Amino acid sequence: MKGRNLLMVPGPIEFEPAVLAAMAEPTTSHVAADFIEVFGQALERTRRVFLSQDGQPFVVAGSGTLAMDMAGANLVEPGDRVLVVNTGYFGDRFGALLERYGAVVAHLRAPVGSRPSLEAIEAELSREDYKLVTVTQVDTSTGVLADVAGVARLARQHGALCVVDGVCSVAGEELRMSAWGVDVAFSASQKAIGVPPGLALLVAGPRALAAFRARVTPVSNYYADWSHWLPIMEAYEARRPAYFGTPPVNLVAALNVSLGRILDEGMEERFGRHRVLAAACRAGIKALRLTQVPRADNFAAHTMTAPRYPESISAANFLSFAHEAGVILAGGLHPDIRNQYFRIGHMGPNTVGDVLATIGAVETGLARAGYRLERGVGLAAAARAAAEE
Repeated sequence: MKGRNLLMVPGPIEFEPAVLAAMAEPTTSHVAADFIEVFGQALERTRRVFLSQDGQPFVVAGSGTLAMDMAGANLVEPGDRVLVVNTGYFGDRFGALLERYGAVVAHLRAPVGSRPSLEAIEAELSREDYKLVTVTQVDTSTGVLADVAGVARLARQHGALCVVDGVCSVAGEELRMSAWGVDVAFSASQKAIGVPPGLALLVAGPRALAAFRARVTPVSNYYADWSHWLPIMEAYEARRPAYFGTPPVNLVAALNVSLGRILDEGMEERFGRHRVLAAACRAGIKALRLTQVPRADNFAAHTMTAPRYPESISAANFLSFAHEAGVILAGGLHPDIRNQYFRIGHMGPNTVGDVLATIGAVETGLARAGYRLERGVGLAAAARAAAEE
C-alpha cells in the first residue's frame, strides 16, 4: 500500500490486481467470440454467487440504484401494495422509488440502529395483502444486518414476493436465494463483488419472473425493462451474440475474474472470512470504548462497521487525521445521526491485516483529535479476536 492510502469505506473497496488487470486489457467488440464466452461465464457465475440454482441473472451497465430500479420497475404496477422492512436510508430510497411506479408503500420501521422484529412483520403481513416485501440486507447508512431468511419465509407464507437489496451484502454476507425463498436479490459491482463501479447485478427467481410476465400494464422504464434485457442475458449465456445496449466490455471481463476468485475461495469460506473481519473490527472498536450504531451484535453487519464518535471528538478532524495515518474512512450517512458516527468497510478481498491497519489509523485519529486512550489497546484486541475466530 506504499504511496497511497488504504481504502476502507463501504464501497468502492480495494480491488485485486487481477481484476484491475482485466480492466486494462484492450477493449474488444461486445459481439466478439471471446467476449461472448466471458459474458456467458460471468452470468453463470453470478447465479452461483447468489446461490440461486434457478434464478435469471441480469448484468447491466449502471449502479446499485439501477438494480433497485430494475426490481421496482418490473415487479410493481400502479396500486400494488409493498411493505418496506426499513432499517435506514436505503429503505427510504427503495420506498420512494416504488412510489414512482405507483406502489402503495408501507414502511415498517424501528429506531435507528435496530430492525423490525419478525413478529411485527408477521403482524403487518396478516393485516394487509402485499405483493412485495422489500428488505435491505445491510443498510450502508446504519450497518444493520437484516434477517433475510426470516423475512423471506414470512413473505412466502403470505403470498408476497421477497426482494432483497444486497448492494452491501452479496458475496460477503450469507445470502441463499433458493434455499431461503428470496425472489429477487440485487447488488452492485463495487462492494463485496470486488469490481470497480459501473455494473448493476440482479438475479430474479421463478416467482418474480412469473409475476413480471403476468403484468397487465407495460413497464414504464425503457432502459430497465426486463423485456429488453432478458433475451440479451439468455443469448450470452447460450454463447450467442445479442444487442440491446452496449455492455461495458472491460467491466464484464473484470467481473468474470472476480466472480471466479470468489467461487475459488468458496462461498462458505467467504462468509466465514467476513465474520472474522467483522469480529476483529468490532473488538478493536470496543476496546477503544466506542459504541456502534447497531444496537445489538446479532444484527451488526459483517461487511462494515459503524462506530459512534466519542462526544468530544470533531468528525471532520478525526476523518482527516485517520486519512493522514494512511486509511480512508467514511463519514455518517443516515440523516438523523449523520455527524455522530463514521463507517468502516471490510469486505471483498480485505484481509485481517487491512482491519488491523484500520484500527491503528482509528487509534491515531482519535488520539490526535484529543481522545484519551491507551495506544495499541484496540489493535491488540482486534488481533486477539481474529486469532480466536
